[in-house]
Amino acid sequence: MAALIDTHCHLNFTEFDDDRAEMLMRAHQVGVTHLVVPGVSKASWAQQRNFARHYQNWHNAFGLHPYFIAEHQHSDLEQLSIELGKGGAVAVGEIGLDATCEAMDKQRQLLQAQLQIAVDFDLPVILHHRKTLDEILKMVRDSGLTRGVVHAFSGSQQQAEAWVEQGFSLGVGGVITYTRARKTRAAIGALPLHALLLETDSPDMPTCGKQGQRNEPSYITRVFDALCSLRSESPEVVREALWQNSRRLFNLNC
Repeated sequence: MAALIDTHCHLNFTEFDDDRAEMLMRAHQVGVTHLVVPGVSKASWAQQRNFARHYQNWHNAFGLHPYFIAEHQHSDLEQLSIELGKGGAVAVGEIGLDATCEAMDKQRQLLQAQLQIAVDFDLPVILHHRKTLDEILKMVRDSGLTRGVVHAFSGSQQQAEAWVEQGFSLGVGGVITYTRARKTRAAIGALPLHALLLETDSPDMPTCGKQGQRNEPSYITRVFDALCSLRSESPEVVREALWQNSRRLFNLNC
């Protein structure tokens, strides 16, 4: 039986400082064998590399997240290229646009530059969005990128299909465990299975019943069960497809 891969978890965050090894053990015990950890700012990249040396099957991505727009400098883009040049990164991310954050022009400049960096390094991107899905899609199309994942997808089926047509995958997380998320659940249930990835966004985006609690990769089994309830394929087929989708997108040697 194929293992599970959490394709989006911020395990370097301080929320895990007290029990990181135990948390990873819990994930392994439920079949989560590989983890993709996106970077959010220049300050996190060296720390991520250190953790990857210490913990098995920890795969890093590096990027400048719009939440931290105030601390990003344009010189960080040069540092990002230097970091990616060291090798070992599986993606450029987490990058994107967030309409609830300030400095939209600066966000756009940094995103455009990071999309070009991804093209230059032949890497997929991990995209953050909030009220910006359509604008990001236009920027991605203009960049020529055809590989990446829309993290925490929560749009319509029409939007989902446009991203799949662009060659992108959609990150499926805790939102589908909430029955009130009808639009997203319907879209995820109807999309081609080859376009889906599992993710937790740990320590954020808790699943239904875990509101207000720290999220962690072991809870991805709840997302998997919810996904299976929305699909016509057997759980075995879904699990194998998710494994292959994740390996393919991030070029994981597993």
